[in-house]
Amino acid sequence: MKTITVSEKIKAACPDLHIGVLSASIVNSLPDEKLWEEIETFAAGFRSRYRIEDINKRPAIRGTREAYKATGKDPNRYRPAAESLCRRIVRGLPLYKVNTAVDLINLVSLHTGYSIGGFDEDKIQGELVLGIGTDDEIYHGIGRGRLNIAGLPVYRDAISGIGTPTSDEERTKIDLGTTRLLMIINAYSCREGLAEAISFAASLLKKYVSAHALTCQRIKEGKTSDFVLNND
Repeated sequence: MKTITVSEKIKAACPDLHIGVLSASIVNSLPDEKLWEEIETFAAGFRSRYRIEDINKRPAIRGTREAYKATGKDPNRYRPAAESLCRRIVRGLPLYKVNTAVDLINLVSLHTGYSIGGFDEDKIQGELVLGIGTDDEIYHGIGRGRLNIAGLPVYRDAISGIGTPTSDEERTKIDLGTTRLLMIINAYSCREGLAEAISFAASLLKKYVSAHALTCQRIKEGKTSDFVLNND
């Protein structure tokens, strides 16, 4: 598992940040029918409970939006991906089918509202540092083209930025050739649900992408500790 360091700028802007990290060897596949049944069942229930104006009030989404304001980004112009996914559901728009690993990460994000980064761990160079984006950074969001990440929380490896709450970067994206996955769950507030989110993510990884050599960690106040999953 990659070492993750939280910069002093992020600590100052987001003092209540807690992070869950999962690393696993996986067998990825084209979109899985059973997983999509889960996603569609969740979407139907979510659509019946929420209106569009309620979405940014979900605690985890609200926490990410507050983090944007603290780091210098307008969350109405650069919405967190979790918020965008929820808005699609409420508007009755179909979610994109990508591949099983990406689709299950989106399900965790929908369930929890947390900002979640999903990466091909073998494409990451060196260790990761969570900082704040600057004007001069070149960043290509997945399916979005060049993205202005100035003022966004951003994970950087030894080469460049790879993940923001709005979009992850093309260079380290998960594809059908991915055999080692890294998932980062960011709780900018509402940390009480983080343990459940980690456990839920782990269960989906085991169920749908045959996850093994699975390790989980939790980072709070910049310090990393192991997270022990309950035995299934």
